[in-house]
Amino acid sequence: MTRTSRYLLGLGVVLAMIGAGTYKFVLRPETAQLSVSAGTGPHPKLPPPNKTLMPTVNIARPIGWKAGETPHASEGLTVKAFASGLNHPRWLYTLPNGDVLVAETNSPGTDKENLKNRIARTIQGLVGADVPSPNRILLLRDADGDGVAEEQSVFLDHLHSPFGMALVGDTFYVANADSVWRFPYQAGEKSITSAGEKVVDLPSGYNHHWTKNILASPDGQTLYVSIGSNSNVAENGLQAEEGRARIDKLDVKTGSLTPFATGLRNPNGMAWEPQSGALWAVVNERDEIGSDLVPDYLTSVKDGAFYGWPYSYYGGHVDQRVSPQNPELVASAIAPDYALGPHTASLGLIFTQESTLPAVWRNGALIAQHGSWNRRPKSGYKVIFVPFLNGHPSGAPIDVLTGFLTPDEDQTHGRPVGMALDKTGAVLVADDVGNVIWRLSGKQPDGGAPPAGGSTPAQGE
Repeated sequence: MTRTSRYLLGLGVVLAMIGAGTYKFVLRPETAQLSVSAGTGPHPKLPPPNKTLMPTVNIARPIGWKAGETPHASEGLTVKAFASGLNHPRWLYTLPNGDVLVAETNSPGTDKENLKNRIARTIQGLVGADVPSPNRILLLRDADGDGVAEEQSVFLDHLHSPFGMALVGDTFYVANADSVWRFPYQAGEKSITSAGEKVVDLPSGYNHHWTKNILASPDGQTLYVSIGSNSNVAENGLQAEEGRARIDKLDVKTGSLTPFATGLRNPNGMAWEPQSGALWAVVNERDEIGSDLVPDYLTSVKDGAFYGWPYSYYGGHVDQRVSPQNPELVASAIAPDYALGPHTASLGLIFTQESTLPAVWRNGALIAQHGSWNRRPKSGYKVIFVPFLNGHPSGAPIDVLTGFLTPDEDQTHGRPVGMALDKTGAVLVADDVGNVIWRLSGKQPDGGAPPAGGSTPAQGE
């Protein structure tokens, strides 16, 4: 029996057990030997790969939030619902006048039909992620400044799995799963009715990773476009990865798309680090080689750099599943700056220098970790703070917003994804399972120190 046949057989068994309702007993092929914190920081522990017949599946069933329930904010911070009753809110963007845009979106459903994708959809359904894409952007307005959006309108609809958003002058850009579009925008308007104009096509079709984020350069001449891979580790063939697993530069005048950095399996959140002016991103690494591998990461993104995928991870750690190998390219691979723990699904990223959080939280990065589906015990399901010093991470991550998982980790109220600052400098966090936008702000005037770095036990330790 070939390796592919054994793998497909294992997936078939898993799928059958899920269908029979016995997934909780069966889907335990292996357990992490290291804590999440061991796979965190500038020098994570990277044990040998642990390839099993059946991939680890450890899901949390969604239960939503009851009236009055909220996540748990760190000491000195407070959290409340900015907006609720939404439809799979995934990504956020704040306009200059303070209006908050929410991409209500999901996968376009264009993955090819095979056994592996069938089990993926089954798992997505169990965790509350397999919902039709609303394909629209909402506008939320807090007109009275009380920290709750009392006005809601459809800003833009009839899109195709929209995700990244950016306003440059009077032009609004949105990244669909298959293209970047632009629309005229007038300050204060609640909706865009223009048909818009396509700027450029993006790799689409079979979308293992469908989310396309965009970030405008400080001068507004360039959009940086994140494009995830077609697969976990090039199992669909290297030709299917053409133009993928990278961050591109889009010239907004000419529509020219050129590679900026490659070997990034699934880059999502992008932001400019205020002190250095460098581009930073959070990236989801590969799966199916055990609960301890491979840590997702936060990294500065250098022009022309290669970050390893699919051939290697964290520099020269070669992934033997990829064929053919490319030792020459692996030799040039750059190790990322800061590991965020294995399978945390780190997606959202903002720097806090311009926030109005207490001073102890205003020199670092906030990262929203959507949470694992294939690690035992679970990891992620929270928002963390990574302190920075002189433009680089400095110290252990600190939990900022937790309580998305129930204490036994069997269920989840929600899952944090995109983030943005509102007009007051408070932090907004999209929760695409709880269908809420949470607002995180300071409880008291500046002062004091943040808690010591580390993860709470119910969040994957």
